[in-house]
Amino acid sequence: MSALFEPYVLRSVTVPNRVWMPPMCQYSAAPTGPDAGVPNDWHFAHYASRAVGGTGLILVEATGVSPEGRISPADLGIWNDRQVEAFRKITSFLAAQGTVSGIQLGHAGRKSSTEAPWLGGGALSETDGGWQPLGPSPLAFDEGSPVPAELTVDQIKEVVGQFADAARRALAAGFQVVEIHGAHGYLIGEFLSPHSNHRTDAYGGSFENRTRFALEVVDAVREVWPEELPLFFRISATDWLTENADDPREGWTGDDTVRFAHDLKAHGVDLLDVSTGGNAPRAEIPVGPDYQVPFAERVRTETGLPVAAVGLITEPVQAEKILVDGRADAVLIGRELLRDPYFARSAAREMGGDVRVPNQYGRSV
Repeated sequence: MSALFEPYVLRSVTVPNRVWMPPMCQYSAAPTGPDAGVPNDWHFAHYASRAVGGTGLILVEATGVSPEGRISPADLGIWNDRQVEAFRKITSFLAAQGTVSGIQLGHAGRKSSTEAPWLGGGALSETDGGWQPLGPSPLAFDEGSPVPAELTVDQIKEVVGQFADAARRALAAGFQVVEIHGAHGYLIGEFLSPHSNHRTDAYGGSFENRTRFALEVVDAVREVWPEELPLFFRISATDWLTENADDPREGWTGDDTVRFAHDLKAHGVDLLDVSTGGNAPRAEIPVGPDYQVPFAERVRTETGLPVAAVGLITEPVQAEKILVDGRADAVLIGRELLRDPYFARSAAREMGGDVRVPNQYGRSV
């Protein structure tokens, strides 16, 4: 059998294949009112079609643990029970198709309060429906970005609690996997990187201090998330600034990621979802097929922590080779799944694998 279509077991959960869908924001929820952050028909159709197409695991887009944790006012949220109820419709349908449902819990930090990309993606003022962004340090993400309010220690503890509350709601909503968003320059990643974290207290400075907030979130989520269900962590393995620089304030590096992966494993994380970048707007990134895979491979090799690889993986043969060569345990197919909801089915035909086909589509086999 094709490696791409071998089941994968994490704790008590068996994912039917290694074709996984990463979180990709849709910016399609109501921004205000009782339906703020609530999944709607667009979200149902979007995720349901990929499940019908045979995707093994779907990670729902970055979902705010609080209103101010959203990237934009149109982001999904999971801070109230109305949102939970709407998510249940999605998770129950995914389960009926044999797809494992996961959700990425996030807080956008200093990159919050922005417009949807097709509206320009710029910062939203409070008078235009935005809010005051928060961050580890009063450092704007980019020119034209607002300076975030520096989180106090009490506020940090509050955010940790918001992640735990969101995990409880994710369980009530029927999700089988929770992923903590620590990548792409959002709040947890901002704390990790010396590029964005200039604090001098217990949450800044040394590697141990900069990783403290992330590990507190992991511990709080793991405490409420059932022992039998897997916990993922998404990381930007490098800021794509100077690797191994003499000046440690350059940014987060691949070496840091390997060191941190050992800690995450010890704190109950089951898989590292390895991406890169997002914390430095003008970093030079050598984008191309498989460009992020070496970071995932290194974590897997040096720590034994399972990893998922992501980034311009578009072809079944390409994805298969990553798995066969032992570079990752699963592949996250992003843009290609936006182009083709049935990627898993077509890949199975090409690679000689099997995916579940709904009875209603049996004549298409």
